[in-house]
Amino acid sequence: MASLKAVLFLGVCLSAWIVITAEQHFGPKVENVHWLSLDFKTILKWTVKKSNHTYQYNVRFSEDGDLHWNDCEDCSAVSDLECDFSNDLRPFDRTYTADIQTLPDTTDYDPEELPHTLSPPFNPYKDSKISAVQFTVEPVDERRVTVNITDTLTSVHVNGKQLTIRDIFKKDLKYKISYYKSGSTGKRDIKSDSSMAEVSKLDAGQSYCFMVAAYISSRTTNQGAWSQQLCTEGYRGVLQELSIGAWVGAVFILLTVIILISTVTVLCYRRYKQRYETTQTSQASTPV
Repeated sequence: MASLKAVLFLGVCLSAWIVITAEQHFGPKVENVHWLSLDFKTILKWTVKKSNHTYQYNVRFSEDGDLHWNDCEDCSAVSDLECDFSNDLRPFDRTYTADIQTLPDTTDYDPEELPHTLSPPFNPYKDSKISAVQFTVEPVDERRVTVNITDTLTSVHVNGKQLTIRDIFKKDLKYKISYYKSGSTGKRDIKSDSSMAEVSKLDAGQSYCFMVAAYISSRTTNQGAWSQQLCTEGYRGVLQELSIGAWVGAVFILLTVIILISTVTVLCYRRYKQRYETTQTSQASTPV
């Protein structure tokens, strides 16, 4: 029994010595490997144990569990603890795994002996988060408004063109529009297949508040971030939409017209009365 404990103790010591020796020669394995992706700006990050030595790393990746590894051109012999995969993961709807290798100081090494750490699997189409969208609301009439949504730009460029989330998700992209009457707690939700939607059956003359989020039904996390809230005034018609300045101008014009009409009427009346009195005087002085 004592001999067995001695063998186990020796094995643990030997393993620890191998790990320490490997780290001294090749450098430590990286840790906490994780993906961060927003609007297809995809960054792979990792950490490493504190050391006075700066290490370099090679990053490669494979697609859908393929045993063939592809080198990441922008992440070869880098000292940063991250790698930008935004323009490498194609097609988007595939599952990728990255492998981070710690490089030794010497060029004389077998790549298969390098310390390496695999990343969690990542699918850009399903896992990249979608940020809040921008939108406007325009009244159509007293019971309808039009919501105009701007498709968010991604970090992906193809043939010199910066793609939007609509370019990537195509018909899979919808928008969820949430709205409620000001002062009310009851919200209503509708979904739109396009970037322009009409919201109808609103209460005439009431103010409403709107929020919009991208919605991709095929994803587990199918909704993007909510936009900022946008509240509108109740539709009041053309006359009520006039500004204070317009009202003052209209009243001034109306008063001017009334004064002109009154002045002309008074002048005409005085002239008529003068002519009438002259006529009466003339008739009275004429002998019978």
